[in-house]
Amino acid sequence: MERTLTPVARGRRGNETQVSGRLNSIFGERTVLLDGAMGTMLYSRGVFINKCYDELNLTQGELVRSVHEEYLQAGAEVVETNTFGANRVRLARFGLQDQVAAINQAGVRLARQAVDQLKDKQAGDAWVAGSLGSLGVKVGTGGISAAEAFAAYSEQVRALATACVDLLIVETVMSLAEAEQALLAVKAEAPALPVIVLMTVDENSLCLDGATAADAAKKLTEWGADAIGCNCSTGPEVVLAAVTEMRNASPLPLVAMPNAGMPREVEGRYIYLSSPEYMASFARKFVKAGAQFIGGCCGTTPNHIRAMRSALRALNAMAAAPKSESNEAVVSTVQPPPLQDRSRLGHAVATGEFVTLVEIVPPKGIDCSKEIAGAAMLHTLGVHGINVPDSPRASARMSAQSLCIQIQQQVGIETVLHYTCRDRNLLSIQSDLLGASSIGVKNILCLTGDPPKLGNYPDATAVFDVDAIGLVKIVGNLNHGLDIGKNPLGASTGFTIGVAANPGVPDIENELRRFRHKVEAGGEYAITQPVFDLKLLHEFLDSIEKSGHRIPVIAGIWPLTSLKNAEFMKNDLKVSMPDVIMKRMADAGSPEESRAEGIRIAQEMLLAVRDRVQGVQVSAPFGKYTSAAQVLEPLWPLAAKAQE
Repeated sequence: MERTLTPVARGRRGNETQVSGRLNSIFGERTVLLDGAMGTMLYSRGVFINKCYDELNLTQGELVRSVHEEYLQAGAEVVETNTFGANRVRLARFGLQDQVAAINQAGVRLARQAVDQLKDKQAGDAWVAGSLGSLGVKVGTGGISAAEAFAAYSEQVRALATACVDLLIVETVMSLAEAEQALLAVKAEAPALPVIVLMTVDENSLCLDGATAADAAKKLTEWGADAIGCNCSTGPEVVLAAVTEMRNASPLPLVAMPNAGMPREVEGRYIYLSSPEYMASFARKFVKAGAQFIGGCCGTTPNHIRAMRSALRALNAMAAAPKSESNEAVVSTVQPPPLQDRSRLGHAVATGEFVTLVEIVPPKGIDCSKEIAGAAMLHTLGVHGINVPDSPRASARMSAQSLCIQIQQQVGIETVLHYTCRDRNLLSIQSDLLGASSIGVKNILCLTGDPPKLGNYPDATAVFDVDAIGLVKIVGNLNHGLDIGKNPLGASTGFTIGVAANPGVPDIENELRRFRHKVEAGGEYAITQPVFDLKLLHEFLDSIEKSGHRIPVIAGIWPLTSLKNAEFMKNDLKVSMPDVIMKRMADAGSPEESRAEGIRIAQEMLLAVRDRVQGVQVSAPFGKYTSAAQVLEPLWPLAAKAQE
């Protein structure tokens, strides 16, 4: 007889539907981080895709347990058993259909051992979720019957429940017909266990049987799931859209566990290319969309989960920030000094003076005498300040803050500290910024930071508790005498708050959107990435003027040193490089002629943008500070030239 589910009766509480409290009794209402892909990790360790990964619970248990341990160390609070395909239908492909109970129970045992070991070492709590994957065949006409699907799920649920999992996750479900039989099996075999059901969807947020995400949410809610959501699919953007649609159709807790993008074949192996930082940015978006449980599916690794943990920790810290007794945000009575009184740069920005900055990159070692000598030379020429990048392209260098302090103390010229979120949690950010203000560094450029994979230590992990927009808000609060918890500090840090802009990115709409958010968060001036295509700069300026988010803009200028340098900028860094510039660099003869031509191009760009921006930041490629000075020559009187 075919089994069907009847709608679950749910009471009303105010205007909201009262939902099952079984998950709430375990996790409360806080955001919970799940783990990432098991198959991806096993594949990366040499297990071929034609093997039965579930059988590894019996044959290579230490390998499976080590993956669980890595996810727990990365911050996962829930680990799923390595039993995604451990149902009779899938195991039959490997002749293992009679080992359903053994494989599932071993999977639970390995996950539990990893969780218990973590608790012993770190006194942390974590839970084991029994994973039930799709049967891999259609349920109904043209596939297996509903009764066969029910039997397969029942057998697996019984094995997982017997081994004492904390909850069940039915994932990558292809159709509502399959989801119904899975839920029936849970109700029959383990009615006391909370169950999460995750559908997989296509690019249009449709389940693979054509049902909409909203329809799926309504049905799963009626059938008694404890939480619902989406996993796998084509990446986080699609999962975000599906979860948002589900949010409007169901009061149940939501779960988001996307793939790390779509896989690409690289030298015979399938690689998922979405970075940990990219996934972390979506972790924040999932929470804002209403998801309570967040993790990863195919392609995600412990590094992805670690980055997501940092993103969620930042959101949790913000949510837990103390409020006043009236439950309103704390309002500071401290006002920052007027912009023109905070620093020389602040005065120039506030009064409309044309700003000249030169970028000096910190050294890779401890000797910064060359950088200090360069800053001294530029100071004598009248440059307003020295821009100091914070380990650009994630390269390991002397701290930008240290070089800023040494330049200011030994040379007497102001610096602009590039400050990234990549390497610091919220506590470190506050400590650094308070220290910088106390020692006289008053100009901050707020940046998200390049991901570590770009640098010379690609295995280093990133933090990213906040992005550049969140950092601007933090600096703004410090300027108003409030710490990250909105507690009074007693005085203003008095920073001039700079933000970055890149007029040449392919997704200019996203760049403009983020720029608007930076301005609304408190950005007071902007510095652009080096621009060679002036048309793009003018279009960017027009757009921010029309949107009402125009703040003083300082244009980035980069004097090219050779054709190879131009090709690197164009091909590796994806900088828009007009053909006419490429030709001019190609036509230059010797290295000296190439450098001279690069300086001429930079001077022409400086003069071309002079009337539309409030300053320029000139880079000094390969530490050629005299080249940067030459670019600025058209702005200086002849007397300044004589001092070169």
